[in-house]
Amino acid sequence: MNEQAKKTVLSGIRPTGAAHLGNYVGALRNWVRLQDEYRCFYSIVDWHALSSEYNDSKVIRGYTFEVACDLLSLGLNPERCVLFVQSQIKEHAELHLLLSMITPLPWLERVPTFKEQQQELAEKELNTYGFLGYPLLQTADIIIYKAEVVPVGEDQASHLELAREITRRFNRFYGPVFPEPQMLLTEVPTLAGTDGRKMSKSYGNAIYLKDSEEVIRKKISPMVTDTRRKRRSDPGEPDDCPVFTLHRAFVNKETRDRLAADCRSAKGGCLECKRVVIDSLIRLLTPYWEKRKSYEANPTRVWDILEEGNSRARRAAQKTMEDVRSAIGL
Repeated sequence: MNEQAKKTVLSGIRPTGAAHLGNYVGALRNWVRLQDEYRCFYSIVDWHALSSEYNDSKVIRGYTFEVACDLLSLGLNPERCVLFVQSQIKEHAELHLLLSMITPLPWLERVPTFKEQQQELAEKELNTYGFLGYPLLQTADIIIYKAEVVPVGEDQASHLELAREITRRFNRFYGPVFPEPQMLLTEVPTLAGTDGRKMSKSYGNAIYLKDSEEVIRKKISPMVTDTRRKRRSDPGEPDDCPVFTLHRAFVNKETRDRLAADCRSAKGGCLECKRVVIDSLIRLLTPYWEKRKSYEANPTRVWDILEEGNSRARRAAQKTMEDVRSAIGL
């Protein structure tokens, strides 16, 4: 397809540590696929990380490198997408400021994730404008590249709807500068972490992409399964089993259906079930591990790739901001 005919996609990932399996099924494997179908801008959004990690900000640069290694090792190709670091494109901050002048405060206060994250991360002081204004900066991230498509899971749908409202409001005041970004709703399986809760870095229950085979076995083998299966002879229900969430994401349907039937009839045991998903993960991650070793051994190469992406993103953002300033009359 002609590059100019491709629609533009924008998506971002917060550098709060190395990527885990939940990040992979939620976004990253989709990023790899989309780079062949769209003109993709992928951002490591370190300013967004700062909104919750401001009291330990020096770790963010290291996490940025970790995430870049993950993305490149999974198959993002700098020749087919623009991979860049948000804070290196200062135009994001300028557009965020200008959008803040026209965005009603109640629009930000009603975003469900604002209160949800405050409760989930109660140990952090998140009652700041930076955290409240997270979706507004996210809007700037999207529209500064005039993105037409944004891949999101249902948990982020409210953020994109706010971005669409803000875009309409800007265009109504100043003219049609921005396309209204459309939602590419992606099915995001909820993965259980090692303690049975939703996989999350903040819960300390994550299985990381860079975890070795030995570590993956140690993390998954003791995981709790359906609590009704106290003995191998007890039938279970895969829909109530935390480990089976991993099967839905990483095991082929034929094998998964067989294991589910064996679980319900007590023909198969939990250890066998865990071995199957562990083996599937190892097959999936082996090529990634090999690539990651090469990037880790050559950090200059990784930073050079990011700097090239920064330059490409900066040129696009600067062009947009010329349009914005002209429309506002600055």
